Amino acid sequence: MQEGSRLHRKLQKQAGPGYQAEVAMSEVTAVSYEGREYEICVEGRADGVITEEDGSVTIDEIKCVYRELSGIEEPVGVHRAQAMCYAYMISVKQALAAVGLRITYCNIESENVKYFEEQYTAQQLYDWYQELLKQYCKWADWQYEWRLKRDASIRNIEFPFPYREGQKELAAGVYRTILRSKKLFLEAPTGVGKTISTVFPAVKAMGEGLAEKIFYLTAKTITRTVAEEAFRLLLSRGLAFKLVTLTAKEKICVLEKPECNPSACERANGHFDRVNDAVFDMLLHEEGITRELILQYAEKHKVCPFEMCLDVTTWADGIICDYNYVFDPNVYLRRFFTAEKKQDYVFLVDEAHNLVDRAREMYSAVLNKQDFLTVKRLVKAAGGTHSGTLIKRLDACNALLLAMKRECENYVIRESAGDLALKLLHLMSEYEEYLEEMREPEGKEEILNLYFAVRQFLMIHELLDEKYLIYTDYNEQDEFRITLASMDPSTNLKRCLDKGRSAVFFSATLLPIQYYREQLGGEEEDYAVYAPTPFKTENRLLMIGKDVSTRYTRRNSSEYDKILDYIVRFTGMRTGNYLVFFPSYQMMNQLAELAGERLSGLRMQKSSMTESEREEFLAYFCEEPDKTRIGFCVMGGIFGEGIDLKDDRLIGAVIVGTGLPMVCTEREIYRGYYEEHKGKGFEYAYLYQGMNKVLQSAGRVIRTVTDRGAILLLDERFLQPQYQNIFPREWFPHYVVNRDSMETRLSRFWGGTEE
Repeated sequence: MQEGSRLHRKLQKQAGPGYQAEVAMSEVTAVSYEGREYEICVEGRADGVITEEDGSVTIDEIKCVYRELSGIEEPVGVHRAQAMCYAYMISVKQALAAVGLRITYCNIESENVKYFEEQYTAQQLYDWYQELLKQYCKWADWQYEWRLKRDASIRNIEFPFPYREGQKELAAGVYRTILRSKKLFLEAPTGVGKTISTVFPAVKAMGEGLAEKIFYLTAKTITRTVAEEAFRLLLSRGLAFKLVTLTAKEKICVLEKPECNPSACERANGHFDRVNDAVFDMLLHEEGITRELILQYAEKHKVCPFEMCLDVTTWADGIICDYNYVFDPNVYLRRFFTAEKKQDYVFLVDEAHNLVDRAREMYSAVLNKQDFLTVKRLVKAAGGTHSGTLIKRLDACNALLLAMKRECENYVIRESAGDLALKLLHLMSEYEEYLEEMREPEGKEEILNLYFAVRQFLMIHELLDEKYLIYTDYNEQDEFRITLASMDPSTNLKRCLDKGRSAVFFSATLLPIQYYREQLGGEEEDYAVYAPTPFKTENRLLMIGKDVSTRYTRRNSSEYDKILDYIVRFTGMRTGNYLVFFPSYQMMNQLAELAGERLSGLRMQKSSMTESEREEFLAYFCEEPDKTRIGFCVMGGIFGEGIDLKDDRLIGAVIVGTGLPMVCTEREIYRGYYEEHKGKGFEYAYLYQGMNKVLQSAGRVIRTVTDRGAILLLDERFLQPQYQNIFPREWFPHYVVNRDSMETRLSRFWGGTEE
């Protein structure tokens, strides 16, 4: 991007006195469509306007590319169309009889330039532009009519349930946040109804003209389903609302493996000729736009379902999608977020505790030295016109990494990446040329993977600031690597959030709330709310085992015997369904082996489970079981959050350990950074993430106001102030127990006599 901008400026400066660079243009045009009069405003910025001595004018549109210019035989259609819009605008403004077009292509690597010049009369430009606007008017007319219908329905929609205690205030708080263009950080215990309590006021704000589009952002498929159900509930009550859920390309592609070129996929061949009709057809006939409907209309019009789904978002009122479609610099929806102008977007961020680690990952980059050698070998074997130069560039990058490796015994925190970024830029230009000629060489996937890794590295290198660390170390395979690590993602997240009007971050586990507000791009004037739980405290029993520990130094057979005895006694007090959460698969498997015949009805989470295996695991915990059923799971895994086993499908949970992440180089670097910057290295690197897993695991037990269940925390560290300071309000009172007193407490609780 920097190279392209530099070349733009260079070409503009070299153009001479008659050249005016970066000319802002705007034109309002009256258009009649279906008996309705429209005024359509089109705005933009021309790269250059060339005025000759004779008064003739030419629009210059500059495009900087990596492609060989000899391969460009005519202007790309959209580049010409862009220049023609500017040509029409200036012909009107200056009353010109004709305007010239010059499409300028410049190769970023060689700086060679190729021009395409054309001439249009004012009448030709007028006719072309009018036809363009009339094509657009079909969509504008539909959108105008639809918004009238949508807003009328919103005015009539009511909250679909009787308000629980505190729920009305919660919904009002969300509405005020949107009204005042703020951010809200909401800790809302399970059962508050946080999904409908955020969706409903956001929809109401849209009806008042405060929101142009609602983005409901999630980390997991199951929470996406909950969001869809909330919107569908409002649709069933009369809401008119275009809602679309984005599905990953891999899951919705009609091919076994996505391959987006016309030779491999018939949908890609002519997709853009057919997709507008497909989208318009769907908009006319559907509201809740599911994955199945996208596939149905994509099949009808023979278009790519993933690309069609993206096009539908332009016209949708609400979009349910993964975090990365808003925040990830590789994946984000450019159609909404590339412009500098702030839009009235509302971001509803569900399970927001997940976004901190996800954001660090999105804004970090890693390069493995071994990958350069692997790709060098593959390119050498495949041959080709550009293979020799590409190999030289790969060697240059590898040489720099080798020099860094010689300085690195364990890990090294570096001041900068040295000359690596420059070498990678040179590599990328050659890589582009190679990929253009590459067909199907052996190792195509490895070649492409390195290309994307280098691109990510260069993109993140542009973002480097004081909230980053650069370090070199070795991965689990003892391969040398360099990492651009985002220590604090708040600046990058805030840059994205500033594209919209308001954001609501909510989770059942957003503690300590100040930490999440800081990490997620919040500011002092933003709001933080702790919603009260609607559950009766007598329906939940929380106990802490005081005489057991999962510290690494205490992991021995004696300690494991105590943990197992706690689990056996806890699950033996009442027939029902139980989940036991462990800090790792290793400990889970060791306890399962130790249990032998002492625990019957045991099912265990596997490290990689298919969707059907997950469903089968959850289905095992049925209503009114005739014998006790126990599930061994891992904290922070697929069953640690998001699952909803209501009523007696889950009556108890044992949380073994504090959930602290494994000590590793990355965590220790993170701990050191926050010890230096905040004096809270352990808290930021280990404690907050560990306790979040604990809170999420415990939250599986009580899901509705009628649920009744017991929770047992097994680790003496839960009695320490730094842990108890993160306990949610509803975890008080709790009871400190040993194995005998635990049984007494459980007996009273299940007998309904607990004081």
